[in-house]
Amino acid sequence: MTTPHFGQANRVVIIGGGPGGYEAALVAAQLGAQVTVVDSDGLGGSAVVTDCVPSKTLIATAELMTELRGAPELGVSFEDHEGDAAHHVVVDLARVNERVLKLASDQSGDIGRRLEREDVQVVVGRGRLQGPGTVVVELADGGTRTLEADAVLLATGAAPRTLPTAQPDGERILTWEQVYDLTEAPTRMVVVGSGVTGAEFASAYMALGIEVVLVSSRDRVLPGEDADAATVLEDVLKRRGMEVLSKSRMESVRREGDEVTVTLTDGRTVTGSHCLLALGSVPKTKDLGLEEAGVAVDDGGFVLVDRVSRTTARGVYAAGDCTGVLMLASVAAMQGRIAMRHVLGDAVIPIDLKQVSSNVFTSPEIATVGWSQNAVDAGEIDAECVRLDLAGNPRAKMQGVRDGFVKLFARPDTGIIVGGVVVGPRASELIHPISIAVAESLTVDQLAHAFTVYPSMSGSVAEAARRLHHSPV
Repeated sequence: MTTPHFGQANRVVIIGGGPGGYEAALVAAQLGAQVTVVDSDGLGGSAVVTDCVPSKTLIATAELMTELRGAPELGVSFEDHEGDAAHHVVVDLARVNERVLKLASDQSGDIGRRLEREDVQVVVGRGRLQGPGTVVVELADGGTRTLEADAVLLATGAAPRTLPTAQPDGERILTWEQVYDLTEAPTRMVVVGSGVTGAEFASAYMALGIEVVLVSSRDRVLPGEDADAATVLEDVLKRRGMEVLSKSRMESVRREGDEVTVTLTDGRTVTGSHCLLALGSVPKTKDLGLEEAGVAVDDGGFVLVDRVSRTTARGVYAAGDCTGVLMLASVAAMQGRIAMRHVLGDAVIPIDLKQVSSNVFTSPEIATVGWSQNAVDAGEIDAECVRLDLAGNPRAKMQGVRDGFVKLFARPDTGIIVGGVVVGPRASELIHPISIAVAESLTVDQLAHAFTVYPSMSGSVAEAARRLHHSPV
């Protein structure tokens, strides 16, 4: 066991068992602390139980369906048992969701066993602060328990946002946490919200053979992502048959029997068998005793933290979606690790959001890291850009891939790579060499000189870097 770097300040209580919480617990235990995790939603949090793991498992099936639909172009056809051509591949949504929930449960169980091996105590219940150094837990099986702590980490996460005029019923009007209870495939799914969550589910359900209408209040899908990438995705979705209603804001959603009606602010209505609400997230920070403990929150209820996860209360840290700092599981985990290293005296590197890589799991995927096109266009950073379409990549041609690109941003004076975008199949994997380049301040020449396999999609990353090379004057 690693020798702890502190004196007697070794009692750590973590409220929330998601990535920010359980990853922090593992680091604190490694550094010799006595760690207690207070969890009410299942170890792994929404990332494992109701969000990332379930949604990406569903999307894995959707990816397979997309590949099967492209099979004829590759010379693959399907026949039934009598030798006749088979024209439809169908999905059993009940079986898909059963697998989704099992994988989520198994992953949560794996986390619990890992914490147990590291001597982390798990208390099932809802915790709240009673001052900076005391956590009172309302136990799930009744009663309360008081935990004294030298340091507290808040990792309570966030929940789907709803509106008074759009209340989920768990059957026809759904949040993204409720879709896995569906046992029959919707005939027409209306997805309200074109951010990451809305776009991912809309793309996935369409790939599963479900008619999808995407209601977007903005002029394009994924308004927060690279504009070129969002345009490629929207063009693909429309080409595959999705109806995208741009500049269309939802007023209300109501259900009548087996039909839901979405009313827009301009008076138009959209009907479907189901409606998925993807309206963003709200932090789970109410009734946590934050104000009494001196923990400040912003107007949206998100806990204010610095780059080492400290709140405004001494000895109280926060990590994950409850902070609103890039609501990604990877960021939550990093915030939690940094918090524990800081409070326990280990070496700490403050979080750098310009090194965070993220991915939108649509078809095609969109992965980004570092500085964005918007920042370059706004003059926030001086950078050159090159975009290389995948349509010219030999491996892409072999696989029938026509949509997507690689984009790199580099400083014009030094050639140091400061950002990148990848749009295409498995962009979440292809972004990694660019992420390393950004994190290690590699130049375009250094990236270009690294060998790539031929033929490969990664060859386009190296080629884009070569095109940013400056000849010596």
